[in-house]
Amino acid sequence: MRVVHVASEVFPFSRSGGLGDVLGALPPVQARQGAEAVVLSPWYADLAGAPEEVWRGVVPGVGPVRVGRLTQDGVQFLFLGLEEFGRPGLYHDDDVWRFSQFGRAALPVLRALDLMPDVLHGHDWQAGLVVAHARLLGLRSVFTVHNLQYQGRWNLPEAAAWLGLPGGMLGVEGVEYHGDVNLMKAGLVFADHVTTVSPQYAQEITTAQYGEGLDGVMVRLTLEGRLSGILNGLDQDRWDPRTDPDIPTYADLKGKAAATAALRAELGLDGAPVLGTVSRLAGQKGMDLLLEALPDLTQDWNVVVLGGGDPLLTAAFRGWAQHPRVTFAEGLQEGLAHRIYAGAQAFAMPSRFEPCGLSQMIAMRYGTLPVVRETGGLVDTVPHDVGFRFSEATPEALTGAAAQALAALNDPAGWAARVERAMNLEFSWAGPAAQYLDLYRRVAGPAA
Repeated sequence: MRVVHVASEVFPFSRSGGLGDVLGALPPVQARQGAEAVVLSPWYADLAGAPEEVWRGVVPGVGPVRVGRLTQDGVQFLFLGLEEFGRPGLYHDDDVWRFSQFGRAALPVLRALDLMPDVLHGHDWQAGLVVAHARLLGLRSVFTVHNLQYQGRWNLPEAAAWLGLPGGMLGVEGVEYHGDVNLMKAGLVFADHVTTVSPQYAQEITTAQYGEGLDGVMVRLTLEGRLSGILNGLDQDRWDPRTDPDIPTYADLKGKAAATAALRAELGLDGAPVLGTVSRLAGQKGMDLLLEALPDLTQDWNVVVLGGGDPLLTAAFRGWAQHPRVTFAEGLQEGLAHRIYAGAQAFAMPSRFEPCGLSQMIAMRYGTLPVVRETGGLVDTVPHDVGFRFSEATPEALTGAAAQALAALNDPAGWAARVERAMNLEFSWAGPAAQYLDLYRRVAGPAA
């Protein structure tokens, strides 16, 4: 079976967050399980890697297109080169236009390369238009929601000319949403099956609280049996404290203590326990809650934050970095991220919603115990006898859970047992990849 994944980013070639990680890890495992796995993503100006150009042509309605290819881990990674992706950076203010062009070009390019799929697997709103065009061609498709908050909306009168869709697909039963085009909705309504990245999130997005205005669509998909949650895995080779080149490697609590000592020395921390976080600085991630909790947290913890994003949150963390127990490092610093996962004793994820989350899985694999809000994938991955969970999205609830972690840390035997359980949890991609392959077979039918 040939499956073509379509996504806006793929590690290690392009990445801004968890979506890129998933696309870098899932297809190689599917290839090892017997699928022909292909990934199609934009050829960004600052793409890491040097694809070999394998096709150049003109796509009607789009214009000149070129395609590059890299083969790695049994997967063909195809990069679609358009003028719209010639600027540095992955995302820009005109992304609905850019990914509309990408969406119209994707299937003609696959046909030209003789790589039409048995099942097309689109990821997030940037692939929504590709799923809609797959429906026009009678191709079977799966669409995965990684984050429902981002939907790819633009005013309908202007955007309709970009999409290449017949009028019947532009209405309320198609891509229209309150007078706008909504490319997330396009993926939802035109896919044969929709998945999210955790079972808990699949339930949550059927409610008004988490449905981002599309909860009615999600309820309908559920009633039709077309919505399910498949928990993301973790690239356990990339995230392995026994072999990680960015840390003092370890396999047990004694070795982890050395990693903590190394992080203290690197950052100039005092002897208080270390609470770390590696996160996009955004309200979704509850980083404002962490900010409000800092006066209480710093009574007992060194707080180490690595991330970037919202300018106001970034400025606020910069200001707090003057505090002797607050360390703030800005941006994507891969090596430091590994050292925080390894050296912190607890890891804060106070998310308002979390479709899946990878950071809590990484932290536990490194023996760092999560302090998390009970939402989405955090519910599905953090056991009560490992991490510390709280329900309300408030600074007080976060500090209460951190106090529970501190009390547990003061019981060395109990803490060691929690750390051992955390490091032995299984989060490999083997299970999720097999679930997706089973879903593809059901979607494609017996002939595939």
